[in-house]
Amino acid sequence: MGALSFMFTTLLLLLQLLFASLPHHRTLTYAADGSWQLLQKGQILGRRIYCYRNDPTDTALQVDCTAHSVEYDVFSNKFRALTVQTDVWCSSGAIMPDGNLFQTGGFNNGERRVRVFSPCKTCDWNEIPNGLTAKRWYASNHILPDGRRIIVGGRGQFNYEFIPKNIVANKINLPFLSETNDKVIENNLYPFFFLNIDGNLFIFANNQAILFDYVNNIVIKKYPMIPGGEPRSYPSTGSAVLLPLKSLKAATIEAEVLVCGGAPKGSYLQSLKGTFLAALDTCARIKITDPNPEWVMETMPLARVMGDMILLPNGNVLLINGAGSGTAGWEQGRDPVMSLVLYRPDNDISSRFEVQNPTTIPRMYHFTVALLHDGRVLVGGSNPHAFYNFTEAFSPTYLDATFDNLRPTIIAPKSMSGIRYRKKYIIQVAINSDKVDESSMLVTMFAPAFNTHSFSMNQRLLVLGNDKVTAVGNSRYNVEATTPWSGNLAPSGFYLLFVVHQGIPSQGIWVRLH
Repeated sequence: MGALSFMFTTLLLLLQLLFASLPHHRTLTYAADGSWQLLQKGQILGRRIYCYRNDPTDTALQVDCTAHSVEYDVFSNKFRALTVQTDVWCSSGAIMPDGNLFQTGGFNNGERRVRVFSPCKTCDWNEIPNGLTAKRWYASNHILPDGRRIIVGGRGQFNYEFIPKNIVANKINLPFLSETNDKVIENNLYPFFFLNIDGNLFIFANNQAILFDYVNNIVIKKYPMIPGGEPRSYPSTGSAVLLPLKSLKAATIEAEVLVCGGAPKGSYLQSLKGTFLAALDTCARIKITDPNPEWVMETMPLARVMGDMILLPNGNVLLINGAGSGTAGWEQGRDPVMSLVLYRPDNDISSRFEVQNPTTIPRMYHFTVALLHDGRVLVGGSNPHAFYNFTEAFSPTYLDATFDNLRPTIIAPKSMSGIRYRKKYIIQVAINSDKVDESSMLVTMFAPAFNTHSFSMNQRLLVLGNDKVTAVGNSRYNVEATTPWSGNLAPSGFYLLFVVHQGIPSQGIWVRLH
């Protein structure tokens, strides 16, 4: 289980990674298409601590004396072992509005557990037995505008439930999940879903999608099937993001979803026989708010299955890692994809993809990614190779030292400030350049994600833009921006706030929206 659980626990302690505020270690060399820095070489998990678990019902490991969860402070590059009493393999989670890490389900004795971790120097996991109504293995989570969490699907579970529980029947059938279930293969686990701007949920599984009113348990809209009908969900694992939300004060706000990669039909069964079919090289993009939405297909420079997508502070998307053939699963992928790809959603369709510097470490099944507050992207894990736990960080091009004179530094407000909906705020920044372009300044807010199995749950980037920029002397500028209008656009909780100038983001500060 040690190797299996690494995919989860590197990102499981997202709070420490994101809330840390120490200066980052500068990478020594840069290139025009990003650079890599190795942070840890060797084993992070599996270290012997003490024999904290003796569970004869655990089918994987009855007596356990090793760490399967750690708190990793990436900026000091130090670890603290934590105690997990049950199996977190292939579970799900979210950052709660109060800043605690909320984690659900898993395998075996962990399949109905709810676990909560608070960010403090001595805190450990608090586990709630039978906190879930149904067994949740390969399920997905999302924070709702009212602060509740919704947990959707899982192996053999064509339903959803809420945490905390309420007077509504707490395991509610969702036929869409059974309709998208391929016999034996499944191809609908870890469904991709996003909170739409109207408060409903866009849910994608296999090759289909719906707009779902979870309050009334009604499918509002069925979207067209992705052209070609190839599967994009586990184990034919692609990845998906809600593209940055913009023009937030407009009468009509557009929301778009991008789904990239996956494996063609039959790949899973073929991989069991030792034949590894080429991964998909297409992305599908759709405006989920359109009255008559249609998928628009795009071709990636590199095919990938088990790849991941992370939103960057300047609104671009990073496609990262995965395999060139096979499917997700134990030893079922081949041909590691080493090069990252940058996707610029606002460019013309012919110029959106740009290949970035490759890593030297293959990352396939069970790897994880996270955006750090300094703009780097943390990468770790990969199975099925025991103790394959190298952790590294990718610095996108915007961190190149040649852009330091364009990079804003946030002076005020201070990190951890509280902000409210529908309010105008001033963010003061310093820019040490004689080529300041005030019209290019943007304020963005990033919701921290829980990443596993090629999907960053709750990931969202809001582009607040700027209402006004005023030069106040000494290379300082006041940037006025208005916060989102409701929890449908941005559920309450912690966000990383950035100021972007000519595409170059500042380091982020934490704000709490409520």
